[in-house]
Amino acid sequence: MGKILVTGGAGFIGSHVVEELVQRGHDVVALDDLSGGFADNVSPQARLVVGSITDAGLVQQLFEAERFDYVYHLAAYAAEGLSHFIRRFNYENNLIGSMNLINAAVNYDVKCFVFTSSIAVYGPSPELPMREETPPHPEDPYGIAKLAVEQDLAACRGMFGLNYVIFRPHNVYGERQNIGDRYRNVVGIFMNQILQGKPMTIFGDGLQTRAFSYIRDITPIMADVIDMPQAWNEVFNVGADQPYTVRELAERVAQAMGVIPNIRHVAARNEVVHAYSSHKKVQQFFGERPLHTLDEGLAAMAAWVKQHGARSSQKFKGIEITRNLPAVWLE
Repeated sequence: MGKILVTGGAGFIGSHVVEELVQRGHDVVALDDLSGGFADNVSPQARLVVGSITDAGLVQQLFEAERFDYVYHLAAYAAEGLSHFIRRFNYENNLIGSMNLINAAVNYDVKCFVFTSSIAVYGPSPELPMREETPPHPEDPYGIAKLAVEQDLAACRGMFGLNYVIFRPHNVYGERQNIGDRYRNVVGIFMNQILQGKPMTIFGDGLQTRAFSYIRDITPIMADVIDMPQAWNEVFNVGADQPYTVRELAERVAQAMGVIPNIRHVAARNEVVHAYSSHKKVQQFFGERPLHTLDEGLAAMAAWVKQHGARSSQKFKGIEITRNLPAVWLE
């Protein structure tokens, strides 16, 4: 069993990765600044270190003390749409912070660096479903930062021999999602609005299509990869196969929450209209695994959300550009 660092380990996806790894007997340290995660998300079998990946000194000290065998890097501010308006913050957190970790991984001989990227790297692809070979053309700073880290890992492999795995999940939802974040995770936003007696807000006509991925369908694959050297130095799309419109999603969320759909359409924003990916490659390496249906996943998340209740939706402090900022984010 290995000693593993999971950045963003108190967050939504990160805490599930931590849980999967400790169940396999690994010694896990979760690093998280708790800006979007919660300490009680972290498995009691793991150790939580509160701090930021942007703190190069802290990262150095942690690697020196722990001598990690593997790194799972999930820490990021993943508000793709908002990234247009917080460009400096986006690159400092999602790109420069990543470089602190990659430097340490090289210097301390990490066996494999597992990076959680995003299908945001593809941008408005003319090819659907998007495949790992699809040329990336990200159209927002979030996707640009993710692609830059992917490219840096490939360069580090060539120069220093650092093994890596890149996962590109998409539209992930489920238990422990921070439903109080108004800028990302549409399922959580819808459920939080329902709990507060508010209409579900949809940008534009709601005909945008996405495949919504249940958390417990993707994290077991991510946890398995460090024991599969044949999958190292590869890129994998991971998530659900069946796309739905955002309008259809709102109706399914309302059903899961036991309410009549109440939808408010607001002005369209600048976003990729259709985005969903192929998972043939991940199936070839990891085998075909049963996936939860959208209704099954939403039911599980709805039960958790009802138990924990609504969260206050805080405005992001530090907007750098207000021009063209969606009006609904100013409410």
